[in-house]
Amino acid sequence: MSRLNVLIVDDEEELATTIAERLHLRDILAETAGDGETALKMIEANPPDVIVLEVMLPGIGSAEVIQQLKVLNLHIPVILLTSYGSNVNDLIGIGGDVFDYIVKPCDLNSLVNKIIEAAEEYK
Repeated sequence: MSRLNVLIVDDEEELATTIAERLHLRDILAETAGDGETALKMIEANPPDVIVLEVMLPGIGSAEVIQQLKVLNLHIPVILLTSYGSNVNDLIGIGGDVFDYIVKPCDLNSLVNKIIEAAEEYK
């Protein structure tokens, strides 16, 4: 099996970079994007296996990113990363491939387990 490829989308650069570094230590490829527009460009160029998506993004928000995945007919599992639990239900309601969510600050092992579960379920 090839290595998992994960895109972490969060405007908190330090957090996204830390998560990516920790995933690399677990033999998971990880790239980061600081906003929705950059994320969409990266997704179109090289679709990841799983997307970890911050709910509150500047510019193109997480809802639009999820909608664009549907428009592009890309079935990539999305794990929402949020500090605000109430916004998650709205995003899950718009459809798409929202797999689950994690509330920040998150336990890295829980996040890794969710990433692996999502990738396995969407094979």
